[in-house]
Order: sequence, then structure tokens, then C-alpha cells
Amino acid sequence: MSAKTKIVVLHMKELIYTGIFAFLGILFIILLAMMFLPKGENGDNASEEEVTTTSGSVYIPGIYTTELILGTQSIDVEVIVDQNSITSIRMVNLNEAVTTMYPLLEPTFDAICQQVYEQQSLDQITYTSDSKYTSLVLLEAIQNSLNKASAESSSAEKTSSAKEK
Repeated sequence: MSAKTKIVVLHMKELIYTGIFAFLGILFIILLAMMFLPKGENGDNASEEEVTTTSGSVYIPGIYTTELILGTQSIDVEVIVDQNSITSIRMVNLNEAVTTMYPLLEPTFDAICQQVYEQQSLDQITYTSDSKYTSLVLLEAIQNSLNKASAESSSAEKTSSAKEK
């Protein structure tokens, strides 16, 4: 029996590259599995969401903010809700430069807030033609905060709004 000896030459550089790509491939598969497989009982937010919506709640109680950028300045529109109503709306981080550059901001915001408190909705808010664009920007910021507070929102939005608090 004459066996021919075969010599295999492996370059270290190729082995390292192969190992790195294999590791990244395995990591990618694990991340895909974590993203698309349903969550287990401990990480499942669906049961909490079902309880909230079946109890007749409109909002998830908490403080929800939306950043509003005006020129180079930014302010936060903060909406505080309990289970069934909007309890408070206010502007946070409002500085003197913003109020000077946008003089209609505060009076328009106060008028909108008064209507929202009375109606508990953004559906039939009225505003003057002088403050149309200011009103639309403020209403959009308030609506974004209320969308975060909505009991029917997705669990991803809930976690992001909890981080914003």
C-alpha cells in the first residue's frame, strides 16, 4: 500500500477572514431570530395591551413629549394623560429667544390647550387665520404626543415613549 502524502497549505490570513465572516453570519442569524420570532411570556407586551384596551381606557397614563424645532431652537410639547383624559399640556424648555421670534406661539398654544381641555379631543379645534400655521404646528406636536399615549399604539412606541420620560 503506497499512500501518497498530501500537503495542505493554509494561509493564516484566510483562516482569520473565514472565522470573522462565520462569526458575523451566526450573529446575523441570531439577531434575525430575535427580531422576528414571537416574544416569550416574560417579554410579551400584548397581554398588557389587551387588558388596557378591554378595560375601556383611551390612554396609557403618563407623560409624553414631542420635540418641536423652531428655527435653531427646540422646545418640547409635554402632554400628561390619565386613562381616560388629557390632564395637562405645556411647553417645556421655552426660552425668551423663541417667544421673541414667534410672538403668536404662546397665545395660540393657550387657546388650543383650552379647547383640548374642554373637548378632550383634537378633532374640532378652531383657530384664527392669523395663527393658522402656528396652530397647525402645535396641533401636530400635540397629536404626536397623544399617539404615543394611545392605548392602541404598538409596544415599540410604548417603550420609546417610556424612554423619553
